[in-house]
Amino acid sequence: MEFEELVEKVAKGEIKLHQVEMYTEDKKLATEIRRRALERKLGVKLENIGHYSIDPNQLIGRNIENMIGVVQIPMGVAGPLKINGEYAKGEFYIPLATTEGALVASVNRGCSTLTEAGGVKTTIVDDKMTRAPLLKCPDARRAREVAEWVKNNLDYLQEKAVSRVTRHGKLMGVKPFIVGNNLYLRFEFETGDAMGMNMVTISSEEIMKAIEEHFPDVKYLALSGNLCVDKKPNATNFILGRGKTVIAEAVIPREIVEKKLKTTPELIAEVNYRKNLVGSAQAGSYGFNAHFGNIIGAIFLATGQDEAQITEGSHGITLAEVTPEGDLYVSITMPSLEIGTVGGGTRVPTQREALSIMGVAGGGDPPGSNAKKFAEIVAGAVLAGELSLLAAIAAKHLAKAHKELGR
Repeated sequence: MEFEELVEKVAKGEIKLHQVEMYTEDKKLATEIRRRALERKLGVKLENIGHYSIDPNQLIGRNIENMIGVVQIPMGVAGPLKINGEYAKGEFYIPLATTEGALVASVNRGCSTLTEAGGVKTTIVDDKMTRAPLLKCPDARRAREVAEWVKNNLDYLQEKAVSRVTRHGKLMGVKPFIVGNNLYLRFEFETGDAMGMNMVTISSEEIMKAIEEHFPDVKYLALSGNLCVDKKPNATNFILGRGKTVIAEAVIPREIVEKKLKTTPELIAEVNYRKNLVGSAQAGSYGFNAHFGNIIGAIFLATGQDEAQITEGSHGITLAEVTPEGDLYVSITMPSLEIGTVGGGTRVPTQREALSIMGVAGGGDPPGSNAKKFAEIVAGAVLAGELSLLAAIAAKHLAKAHKELGR
């Protein structure tokens, strides 16, 4: 079938959008056919959506369906930011994809301040990806028996189930939750440099088969029982963590606070207490912070992370206090940073280039080290963004900055 005939048939609905690849092996051509058909049917022009450098042949069937082109988001860079981490050591530039004026400038100011103060100290305190299938049991007592069996047979489940479907995933633990005759098993996995959702999902399904085989009276109902918890605001991840749980902290001498941030340690600490802690408590928020989501969102879009997991990435606490020496101690704690450097959107060429800016594209040696390095860089960038915004509020510069850069 010729190009124009295909476009016309798609526009008329005689060929569905997802069926175009049945008529051409070239996925770039299929992308153009869909876009032209939409233009014809809707009477619009999609010229900019049709300008891109990435190859649809690499993406369709792996990262996107019904592709018609791309949406372009401006990307800036903040830094350098000095990080004194266990995996990230040195100065880094952070790519930020955003349409919010003043965001990159604000993070950049925070990076400059933290670097002049000697850098950011980062610490990863936990690392796990979770999936929580749901089992229906005859009663609560049987649910407890199954939970105990699972806790005592993790090595067996690793060998019988997990190892059959992945070379990279390792079952580390399980936290059972029993509600009536419902048993939720929150499995915890090590996933190397991958964010790991696909890995733990496939592994969890194999584990469910093994449990049903051992307990014929128990019924596996749902691969996700919503206690994982994925892509939703929740207390579970805020308390127990998911992905990387990482802390970034720094001590900034008083003279640097006054010179670069145009305020004082005391005022930043008070603004943080009354805004981020008291204000967030009054709001019932899971984010006791100023704007984690801003920095997380911009980095996620730039580097091909799962954008829906910005939700859990926004959880966390910012602390600020004056040291006995009169300097400013500031920290951010991120309980649920779900990121990876392989798989998913990280394979898209533009996003992979953004990861390469930070030296974290692809798998690490040893496995998992690149993702941990990336987590420390992200945490450092979030601290920079928090510090800069708190200072702008304390100095009453916030509205001025948005007038100049964000209108």
